[in-house]
Amino acid sequence: MVWPMQATSPLDTLLSAADRALRAVFAAPHASRPVPDAAAPASESALTADKRLAARLMRVNHAGEVAAQALYHGQALVARDGATRDWLLEAAREEADHLAWCEQRLTELGSRPSVLKPLWYAGSFAIGAAAAAVSDRVSLGFVAETERQVESHLTDHLDRLPPHDARSRAILEAMRADEVVHGARARDAGGIELPAPVRAMMRHASRVMTRTAYWI
Repeated sequence: MVWPMQATSPLDTLLSAADRALRAVFAAPHASRPVPDAAAPASESALTADKRLAARLMRVNHAGEVAAQALYHGQALVARDGATRDWLLEAAREEADHLAWCEQRLTELGSRPSVLKPLWYAGSFAIGAAAAAVSDRVSLGFVAETERQVESHLTDHLDRLPPHDARSRAILEAMRADEVVHGARARDAGGIELPAPVRAMMRHASRVMTRTAYWI
């Protein structure tokens, strides 16, 4: 016998969103995929003075992945179309791999995530929900633009990484490949190009977060 599917209540939706938020901010992340190039030597001995730079760059990337989780969660909460919501949550799960990889690398480097992690999540969640509240096409366009900017940011970090830090480099390259796919899928799903002032505001907000997370 096939039982009829029950609609999810608003309370269930909110509780699920709260659970995702608590896990992203306070729980230890777990990756569904192995850390890229995990079998290679971490080569910390070759980093010496550059180790602090590598750790700061990876802390920035960890903060960015917390923000990415929040953006997708906020967009999924407000999405109108079920297929769009499912894809946003699927992308968030892939971003959770990035979060786990960055956190593991920070531990290897003897460092820690940004202490402002709850702030990064709360602010990004609000931005994602606001974008999705306009329409699903705007929300998808926001994903496409975000991933385009993240791709550029990761390319910059790959250029700045110490040359001997093969482990961090492998992680960032794998992350960048995923972001390219996310952006392309968002555009293919109907995401619109955002106005230039919105894109500029996004770049400014990203700079504030990255510069702060570099130190704190």
